[in-house]
Amino acid sequence: MEEKLKYKRILLKLSGEALKGNNTHGFSHDMLNKAANDILRLQKLGTEIGIVIGGGNFWRGKEALHMDRVYADEIGMLATIMNSIALKNYLENIGIKCCVMSSIETSGFTEIFSVDIARKKLSEGYVIIFSGGTGHPYFSTDTAAALRAAQINAEAILFAKNGVDGVYSDDPRQNKNAKKIDSLSYKEIVKKELGVIDLTAATLCMTTNIPIFVFGMDNEDNIIDVVCGKKIGTIIQEG
Repeated sequence: MEEKLKYKRILLKLSGEALKGNNTHGFSHDMLNKAANDILRLQKLGTEIGIVIGGGNFWRGKEALHMDRVYADEIGMLATIMNSIALKNYLENIGIKCCVMSSIETSGFTEIFSVDIARKKLSEGYVIIFSGGTGHPYFSTDTAAALRAAQINAEAILFAKNGVDGVYSDDPRQNKNAKKIDSLSYKEIVKKELGVIDLTAATLCMTTNIPIFVFGMDNEDNIIDVVCGKKIGTIIQEG
């Protein structure tokens, strides 16, 4: 049975931690290969795909307690660029046209971010990876995902998580009684400070009214099910 798209253009947010797999840091070939093939399946359905990747498999700036936060976050921005180049390699290896755009100048490695060029390339079948976060310290890659989604007119934001299949009332890895929540409003995310996405990102999505889907990337069909409108993980939208 042929799947039918509900969301034509999406922003996929991948965590850096998801790319390391079972490694302590860096890349996992298996996870990069899986991510690339999931994206290929999406594209074959006709989905236009923008991607934001975190840098937590290399660096988490807010945990660098003995560094100036500005410099720590700048290192994190560079980590997202490394992840983006790695994923681009895997995407191109399976025949996907791909472009890495950065919010910071890294000439020779990436293109500088441009809204007009990004929208044009998406309509031409390119997968665009947005790297470098927002280009400013104190903002997470969650916020970068919400911002880029608004700029490219994405119809949904997909937060693909590693080891978590949605939003819970508490951390399910620490509290076995934590309950999975099927749907939430942006206001509830902000009020309850559930922590699954950055509060700034949630507030921005509240303004742009772009639905957010939080789901596990363990099941290879989840990402397809989400863009086809099936109930997977947790949906965050206007209440």
